[in-house]
Amino acid sequence: MTDEQDRDALFDRLRLIEEQPLPARGEAYDAIAGELRTALEAADEHA
Repeated sequence: MTDEQDRDALFDRLRLIEEQPLPARGEAYDAIAGELRTALEAADEHA
């Protein structure tokens, strides 16, 4: 995926999360934060 496709996919996920009840949103945002943290840590290792 390109950076633009990755960004668009993230925005799509965020839109879907916002449609969920509040407790589910918290869990979904936590999952995204974990994925982003992992990606950033992996990028740091390769830099």
